[in-house]
Amino acid sequence: MSETAVPADFVTALLSVRDAAQHPLMEYEEIPAPTRLSPWNAALTLRTREENYAQPRSTGRFVILHDPHTQPGWNGTFRVVAHMRSQIDAEMCNDPLLSEAIWHWAHDCLEEAGAGYHDITGTVTREISESFGGLDLRGATLHVELRASWTPYTAYLGEHLSAWSELMCRTAGITAAQHIIGVPLS
Repeated sequence: MSETAVPADFVTALLSVRDAAQHPLMEYEEIPAPTRLSPWNAALTLRTREENYAQPRSTGRFVILHDPHTQPGWNGTFRVVAHMRSQIDAEMCNDPLLSEAIWHWAHDCLEEAGAGYHDITGTVTREISESFGGLDLRGATLHVELRASWTPYTAYLGEHLSAWSELMCRTAGITAAQHIIGVPLS
């Protein structure tokens, strides 16, 4: 059995992601990646880091898939698959444009980070939870989930991770000022 050399483009992608995992409001952790989707892969779990909250308001995954021979539908040798789940203001649950706005924020964050991409697909899901009985004090909570995948133009994927991190913070309503000051801004 011969060992296959790690493709140079995949090494470039991993190094660029490692260098980009520096968002001050996020925690990053390497996790096992799905092995059946591509010959080369890596994955991270992400969560917001906030001093005044016991649980992160946003969690997610960032998966890198690489096939030097490409795959149908990718239109490239890399595919990024990302997921996030964010708690947002419950009053937004009635906004008919919420899903569309979050989808556009994903595009905005990728473009603002300089992450070149194409063939983006995805879904936005809303989850409304209302508490009753002894849990009435909690009131209603709203979570949104965004699942997306896209093909990057290059092997430099650091900008893509930065964009996803920013999107997770933006969706949860977390700003750099909150982190620096350590108190929620209303």
